Amino acid sequence: MAQLSSDSFAFGDGLMAVDDAVALIAARIPPVAGTETVDLAAADGRVLAQDIVAAVPLPPFDNSAVDGYAVRWSDLATAGPTTLPVAGRVAAGAAAAAAMAGTAVRIFTGAPMPAGTDTVFMQEDVTRTGDSVALPHGLGAGANRRLAGEDTPAGRTVLAAGRVLAPQDIALCAAVGLATLTVRRRLRVAVLSTGDEIVSPGQPLPPAALYDSNRFALQALLGRLGVMVTDLGILPDDRAAVSAALAAAASGHDLIVTSGGVSTGEEDHVRAAVEATGALTFWRLAIKPGRPVAMGVVAGTPFVGLPGNPVAVFVTFAHVVRPLIAALSGAAPDRPLALPVVADFAYRKKEGRREYVRVSLARGEDGVVRASKHPRDGAGVITSLTETDGLVELPEPVTAVAPGDVVGFLPYAVLR
Repeated sequence: MAQLSSDSFAFGDGLMAVDDAVALIAARIPPVAGTETVDLAAADGRVLAQDIVAAVPLPPFDNSAVDGYAVRWSDLATAGPTTLPVAGRVAAGAAAAAAMAGTAVRIFTGAPMPAGTDTVFMQEDVTRTGDSVALPHGLGAGANRRLAGEDTPAGRTVLAAGRVLAPQDIALCAAVGLATLTVRRRLRVAVLSTGDEIVSPGQPLPPAALYDSNRFALQALLGRLGVMVTDLGILPDDRAAVSAALAAAASGHDLIVTSGGVSTGEEDHVRAAVEATGALTFWRLAIKPGRPVAMGVVAGTPFVGLPGNPVAVFVTFAHVVRPLIAALSGAAPDRPLALPVVADFAYRKKEGRREYVRVSLARGEDGVVRASKHPRDGAGVITSLTETDGLVELPEPVTAVAPGDVVGFLPYAVLR
C-alpha cells in the first residue's frame, strides 16, 4: 500500500485549476511497491515495470516484403525490360543460398534474401515464361526488401517502464522474443457511497430514496483501468460510521474513492471523517460539473471524495482519479487530446473555470463534423451521458461559444 504523508496534497484555499491538480498528483504521488511477472498474453493493460530492450534486431535478417523474384539491381537493363533465368527458389523459413550474378530467385514473403540480391519484383508485375522471368524497367534499387534491424536494432530500448501496455506493445515484445513481462502489481481500490437517501439496486425503494448509481459507475470505470475493486457499499450520513469505514478501508487498499458527502452542508460528513483519521485538503476544483472534490490521506492511504451527482462523478473521475491511478501505478498521467470539431450551439461560462459540455457529433452534408449540445445540463441527468458521444472541453479563459466556433472534443472512450 502507498504510505503518504498527511500533507502530500497540501494546497491553498482557492479554487484549484484542473491542470494544477494533475501536476500536483504527478509530482507528489509515488507508485506503489511491488511487481509481478505475467505471461505475454496476460499483459494487456498492465503497467510495464522495466524497460524493454530488444535482444535481437527486428527483423533479424534481410527478407522479402512480397512474393516475387529477388535480383541484383545492377543486373537490370538501364532502359527497357530485363529477362533473367530463374535459378532458385526460397520460401519463408528456408535457408537461402547465394544467388549467381545475372539470375533471378523465386522468393516468398518473409523469406531471407539470397546473398548478393538486393531488390524484389512483385510477382504480379513480371511475366514468367518457363525458366525465365521478364522484369519491367523502373523499379528502384532495394525495393520490397526489408533490411535486418530496420524496425529496431538489437540493444535499443523499445518500450520504457511506466508504459500502459496495449496490443501493439504485446506484439513488439513477442517479436523480440519475450514470453513474459515484469509489470506493476494491480492496485487495490476501495469504493463506497455515502447518503441516507440512496439504496443499492435490487433493494426496495423507500419514499424519498434513490438507487445508488455512482458506486457501480466507479467500479466499472476502475475496472477498465485494471485495478482490483472492493465494494464497501453505502454508508449512512453519520460521521462516526464514515470515520470507522475509512480507517478500516485504509488497511489493505492503495486508494479509497467515495461519492457524496464532500460538500459543505450539515449532512456532508466525509470531510470531517477524513480529518478525524488523517488529513484532507479540500479541493474546490475549478471545474464544472464537479467543483466539490475532496482529496487527502487516511492513515497513509490516498483518498478521493467525488461529488454526489452522477455526471460530476464521471467528469471528476476522468480528470482526477484517472491521473491518480496512473501515478500510483507507476504510469505517466496522460492528458487526453481534445479533437477539433465545430460547435453547433451557443454557450456562456465563467472565466477561470474549465467546463465540460455533453455533446453529440454528426457529419453534415459539407463533410464537417459538428457538435450539438444535449438539451439538459443538470449534473444529475444520467441520460445526458448515455445520449451523447463525449464532452466539449472549454478551457479556463473561454467565456462564450458561438455556433461555428472550433472547440475541443473528448470522446468518452478516452475518458474511461
